[in-house]
Amino acid sequence: MAQSAEPGAGAPEGGPEDEVLACGGALESFGESLEARALLGRLRAVLGDRAAREGVLERFRVIMDKYQEQPHLLDPHLEWMMNLLLDVVQDETSPVDLVHLAFKFLYIITKVRGYKTFLRLFPHEVADVQPVLDMFTNQNPKDHETWETRYMLLLWLSVTCLIPFDFSRLDGNLLTEPGQSRMSIMDRILQIAECYLAVSDKARDAAAVLVSRFVTRPDVQQKKMAGFLDKSLCTLSRSSFQTIEGVIAMDGTLQALAQIFKHGKREDCLPYAATVLQCLDGCRIPDSNQTVLRKLGVKLVQRLGLTFLKPRVARWRYQRGCRSLAANLQLCAQGRRELKAPVETADSDEDCDVPEEVESVIEQLLVGLKDKDTIVRWSAAKGIGRMAARLPKELADDVVGSVLECFSFQETDGAWHGACLALAELGRRGLLLPSRLADVVAVILKALTYEEKRGACSVGTNVRDAACYVCWAFARAYEPQELKPFVTAISSTLVIAAVFDRSVNCRRAASAAFQENVGRQGSFPHGIEVLTAADYFAVGNRSNCFLVISTFIAGFPEYTQPMIDHLVTMKINHWDGVIRELSAKALHNLAQRAPEYSAAHVFPRLLSMTQSPDLHTRHGAVLACAEVTRSLCGLAMQEGRPTTDLLGERTVQGLKQIHQQLYDRQLYRGLGGELMRQAVCVLIENLSLSKMPLAGDAVIDGWLWLINDTLRNLHLISSHSRQKTKDAAVLALAALCREYFMKEPGEADPAGQGDLVTQYLAALRSPEEATRCGFSLALGALPALLLRGRLQQVLAGLGAVTCVSPEDASFAEARRDALKAIASICQTVGVRAEGAADDVLCKGTVSQVYHVLRGCLNDYTTDSRGDVGAWVREAAMTSLRDLTLLLARDQPELMEAHICEQVMCCLAQQASEKIDRLRAHAACVFLALLHPDGPLVPHVPHRAELERLLPRSHMASVNWNAPSQAFPCITRLLGLPTYRYHVLLGLAVSVGGLTESTVRYSTQSLFEYMKGIQHDPQALGSFGETLLQVFEDNLLNDRVSVPLLKTLDQMLAHGCFDTFATVENHPFCMRLLMLCKEEIQKSRDVQKLRSGVAVFCGMVQFPGDVRAKTLLQLLLLLCHPFPVVRKATASQVYEMVLTYSDLVGADVLDEVTAVLGNTAWDAELPLVRGQRNRLCDLLGVPRPQLVPKPSTR
Repeated sequence: MAQSAEPGAGAPEGGPEDEVLACGGALESFGESLEARALLGRLRAVLGDRAAREGVLERFRVIMDKYQEQPHLLDPHLEWMMNLLLDVVQDETSPVDLVHLAFKFLYIITKVRGYKTFLRLFPHEVADVQPVLDMFTNQNPKDHETWETRYMLLLWLSVTCLIPFDFSRLDGNLLTEPGQSRMSIMDRILQIAECYLAVSDKARDAAAVLVSRFVTRPDVQQKKMAGFLDKSLCTLSRSSFQTIEGVIAMDGTLQALAQIFKHGKREDCLPYAATVLQCLDGCRIPDSNQTVLRKLGVKLVQRLGLTFLKPRVARWRYQRGCRSLAANLQLCAQGRRELKAPVETADSDEDCDVPEEVESVIEQLLVGLKDKDTIVRWSAAKGIGRMAARLPKELADDVVGSVLECFSFQETDGAWHGACLALAELGRRGLLLPSRLADVVAVILKALTYEEKRGACSVGTNVRDAACYVCWAFARAYEPQELKPFVTAISSTLVIAAVFDRSVNCRRAASAAFQENVGRQGSFPHGIEVLTAADYFAVGNRSNCFLVISTFIAGFPEYTQPMIDHLVTMKINHWDGVIRELSAKALHNLAQRAPEYSAAHVFPRLLSMTQSPDLHTRHGAVLACAEVTRSLCGLAMQEGRPTTDLLGERTVQGLKQIHQQLYDRQLYRGLGGELMRQAVCVLIENLSLSKMPLAGDAVIDGWLWLINDTLRNLHLISSHSRQKTKDAAVLALAALCREYFMKEPGEADPAGQGDLVTQYLAALRSPEEATRCGFSLALGALPALLLRGRLQQVLAGLGAVTCVSPEDASFAEARRDALKAIASICQTVGVRAEGAADDVLCKGTVSQVYHVLRGCLNDYTTDSRGDVGAWVREAAMTSLRDLTLLLARDQPELMEAHICEQVMCCLAQQASEKIDRLRAHAACVFLALLHPDGPLVPHVPHRAELERLLPRSHMASVNWNAPSQAFPCITRLLGLPTYRYHVLLGLAVSVGGLTESTVRYSTQSLFEYMKGIQHDPQALGSFGETLLQVFEDNLLNDRVSVPLLKTLDQMLAHGCFDTFATVENHPFCMRLLMLCKEEIQKSRDVQKLRSGVAVFCGMVQFPGDVRAKTLLQLLLLLCHPFPVVRKATASQVYEMVLTYSDLVGADVLDEVTAVLGNTAWDAELPLVRGQRNRLCDLLGVPRPQLVPKPSTR
């Protein structure tokens, strides 16, 4: 329904989302008219070029499709577009393909604007009949490439049929020769129409239009209508909707019959109506599984029903009078508005005879209201409205009663939806009298919240949407005094739908209906204020509706209690867990608007629901109890009253018993156990934060058992809810310890402290990763007083979890959570230079913590999930940021220069690596330490240069997730000696990576830097030394060495080291050759070997011994055991000898290329070795000698 109403005037403007949503209605005119004219004028030019022809057609289609929602903007331009295209069609010299192309363009225009508007523009003089008929002679109904031509010709023929002359006048003398006669125009048209009613393309729809226009002409009706109807009924009787052919035949026939009974005169059609209805009943169309057939059947039935009844305006209908909103407002301003009561005068036709067939028609339409498809129900609803308008008052009221019977919970959601549509049609037409409003409003209020659970989801969205449409229609149909008794109920229910409905379409529909009622009824409480807060755009965000808009609207007393009741009755037990959680949070906000009502009426209902056998009800009720308790206790604390003042002793006892009751019934086990554990953890957290007077109570031990048992058995909880359950348990533990494990302010309970910490440290050695995760975070959540005296032991235990060992290498999540816990503990205990090592962070423990965090930045563990080490590195960077900023703020003297340098360099390395999310996070942490909001971080290397290269004002606008923006910034650090090694290490992985965008922009940035230092030998030498050091440090580390070889290949090919080629046997080249040999030696990794071959081919440019040794390596690889390596080597060597002209003498170049190109390098090794040795001779390289394997005895 929402799409049928305009958005409210109070909708916010200017937001990016709003601009996107509003762009569909932003067009003001046909702005592409000149381009469209040019495209239409090029048809002859592009006819011979298929690509150009399709390009022009597609461009025109794109232009037209922009106006699908505003087709009226095309109206001033339709005529000239039509004329341009018809000039092509009517030109006898136009090729057939050009005519078909012109009709394709005509169809595109018709599709957007609609054939009814476009039809009037076709030439429809007498002289046009024969040419259009002649065009059909060359048409092939089975040609699926030119169906647009036939579709448009049938529409054109249908408009020429309206000429006000008898067709017999156009026939002339039908006798051409003795014994022969021509077919009359009337017969030709009818033959064409009947032929195309049975085709499978869209021409069938146009044929139905043609039939309705043609057969209903006075001259044709007398001669042909009976025969055509007889043929149509025979077709329906013979056809079966079980076959494709039968469906097509029935579709065309039903369309034609429906159009005839719609456009034909009643007195012409009435004699045949009963027969057609009888035949239709025999076809059993409602039993068909074809939606279109059922819709057409309903459409034809209602047209037959309207034929049985005389057209008239029911005098008994309700008449509101002036329905123009502007006129109403004007009348109000003038003080002359007259309220008109419904006209109840006797109808002169009350005693008119209603044919018995009408009852059958009504019955079939009522059945159509319950159809499984919306389009059928919608057609039936319109039929109900049209029929009721011609019935006497009593019979029409019976129809309304039958519609109301559809609102039964024994009926399907389809029946409810169809009934809502029917009521909206009846109300819109004034056929629902005010006397029926009480019954109608009662069922509509139910429909506004209708939802039926089906398996893992629910149905009813379409019912609620249609109910909003009913409310929208009623606002326009009735005077305010008629709806006044129902205003409170309707307004509250619409607000509830607009704010709390799960579907965004229903929320927007309810908002539109509310807006219509505010504008036309004027009696909705606080209508303008509510509408401003809950307009079309605002209700698009579900969380915003539940948590923000609902709180504002609940400030109006008329809506507070209904909203609370709806949440408790309908939403707390909703099948969708997200809705239950949002509802509980909404109750938290609404409880403060009505604290007494919540305490007296809501809490008893919620407590009883916590024992419900239904899992969803139980889960939602526990969450709601937690949130309402927190809300009411917080309100009491604000007012200086005891926390339990609003709740009462009975409620407090009920809250305490929830855990024990669930435990006794074993509801923490089984399928729903994880949901209940999570909900009770939320309850524990909220009751603890509410400072409930439960210190020393036995329930505390029960709560602690639940938290520990949940953390210990996290591996038994399903993966999709494990994280949420873990977080809930940790938050509950933190709140519980802070509130109930302190003997006096600032003093912990020693027994509880020892047991908890010891128990949690022991659990860190569990063989289950999830258990380690849970207890790591649990240690991080403990308050400082519980950690006092055990800090070093706790940090050592967490540090052990972060270490990678062969047994738990895949426990990346445990290492991540341990890092989070370490950072949390550091924030909790604080830092003091001369403090005790077991109580606070001090000089001795800071370096240990940094050592653990920095070590985790080298976690590159991978498994079947991918680079799981990235989770650890991300957590390590976050922890480093928090710890460093803490030290800078409280004890900057503890920050050592070498530690700060290592931290910044490691962050720079992560900021230049290949994973977008990780790179962005590293850059943000790096900038947070470079430009902190608080005191400066001491000992940052090259701080002045960094602030110049990465200024704070510019960095705020950089999207570090985008490689195109990130790499140009990070490569600036290559010029700083301290950062060069680590940045180059990260860049090598990115440049040699797989992601296209990362490789492209990292390569561009690296080459830009290299271009800038080409004329600085010292800088280039320093860069080369650093690059070789990276290579040497990561030899045989495939994570780095393989992409580094690809990086070297690209740098050599790009000429980054051309300066070294001027010096024979340059140290850089010699060392690089040695490292490459060592890297690929005895390697069985094909990717690494191929990358090594590429580097060797690039190193041939260096003169001296480097070239000779490089050629030897390449020739050795030509006899590698792997055929794929031999072939790849030969291919690259072939390219190499052509690239470097000084490598091979001109006299042997042809022979070398012939050997490389013609040899089957994947053949047996003895054959290949001979060709390789021949190459050695041609290139002047000593032949490699086979080393015999030592014999073993």
